[in-house]
Amino acid sequence: MQKVLTYDSSFEGFLSVVFKIYEEKLTDVDIQEIDKVQQSIFGEVEDVISSKEHADRVWKGLKKKLTSYGLNQMYYSFLSEESSVENLLLDYIRQVFNSKENIEKDFSNITVLKISKITKSVGREKHRMEAFVRFRLTKDDLYFASIEPDFNVLPLISKHFKSRYADQKWMIYDSKRKYGLYYNLDTVEIVAMEFPKHFDFTKTSSDFFANEELEFQELWQNYFKSTNIESRKNMLLHVRHVPKRYWKYLSEKQP
Repeated sequence: MQKVLTYDSSFEGFLSVVFKIYEEKLTDVDIQEIDKVQQSIFGEVEDVISSKEHADRVWKGLKKKLTSYGLNQMYYSFLSEESSVENLLLDYIRQVFNSKENIEKDFSNITVLKISKITKSVGREKHRMEAFVRFRLTKDDLYFASIEPDFNVLPLISKHFKSRYADQKWMIYDSKRKYGLYYNLDTVEIVAMEFPKHFDFTKTSSDFFANEELEFQELWQNYFKSTNIESRKNMLLHVRHVPKRYWKYLSEKQP
């Protein structure tokens, strides 16, 4: 009988599930997030509690078989939130442990190829977020930015922004996943916040943002318009580099 193993959606939780599978020698399993679990009429559902000790043991074992390239591929793929990516990663992990050779670049292997493609997509989204994030100064002297990426890339961009904006407090909030990164001039923390019911992440309202920010927004928009030569506009090329789904968060694209 198939066993449905649920976890708390964290990477540590996923690795804890992998530990249980190996410890109990389970073969027919389906891994699902506890908040998205789909009941199976043929399987028993069990919630696996996240354990740092168990997760660390699995990760330590993987480090013996994979380079940083392979480990990063696993983490990037997990953050993709692709449907059933946990089971794809479980298949990959089983092959990694069963193989005497390093398989992380064996693209003739369909599982390795799938993970490679997912990793590239997540990597592209990471770089786009690093390029397209626009901070706005709030009345509390906090630089705030909101994003809504296709993948859960906040954990991947933390290092970039901590290094680049080390001298100011900032927050990058993922409005789709309802959590953010907050930098307090020392460390970056994961935070959850309650916003006003009708708060519009795409607008720079005078209720929340500083007057100098509103003035800067207007200045930037005027500059963007003045340097945008209509006769040289190539919209197809522009959209290729700056996809329309990001426009609502770019101050230069606001009316």
